[in-house]
Amino acid sequence: MSYDFSSFKKKLQGVEEWLASEYTGVRTGRATPAILDNVYLESYGTRTPLKHVASIAIEDARTIRVAPWDKSQIKGIEKAIGEANLGLSVSSDTFGVRVFFPELTAERRTALLKIVGDKMEHARVSVRSERDEVWSEIQLQERDGEITEDDKFHLKDEMQKFVDSSNAKLEEMSARKGKEIAE
Repeated sequence: MSYDFSSFKKKLQGVEEWLASEYTGVRTGRATPAILDNVYLESYGTRTPLKHVASIAIEDARTIRVAPWDKSQIKGIEKAIGEANLGLSVSSDTFGVRVFFPELTAERRTALLKIVGDKMEHARVSVRSERDEVWSEIQLQERDGEITEDDKFHLKDEMQKFVDSSNAKLEEMSARKGKEIAE
């Protein structure tokens, strides 16, 4: 019985990491610096991530303070956050930029929960796709006589344990994000 599940585990972990990064981009009513991770601005002629040109800190439950290391970039930062279309309010002063998270409305919460569900379904489909690929490889090994029928079913059970574990982690992430949105 010889099948190496390490590649399969890495792919499942990749799906989990993808979902986690997608969920950081879904805005809740609470201030989170991670929402600015995908904001880029033009800095000295190159496209630079915001976190490389400024410090980002939570000021209060609904406000993030972005303090650039070079004060001449304040207007560029304000423009970049506005263009990122995150649904956030932005204002600047002499020290930097404040990003305000507005209160979520009931329909916005519903829309965000739908987005969370869609991303979760995409992750599930990816896990199923990886599972089907590995199952095909195992069946091929059995047809080629490399493993016995008993080994095939033992490997299938082992593979299913990895899939169940991954699905449980995905469900937990989805439930956590749904709870954040509902609060």
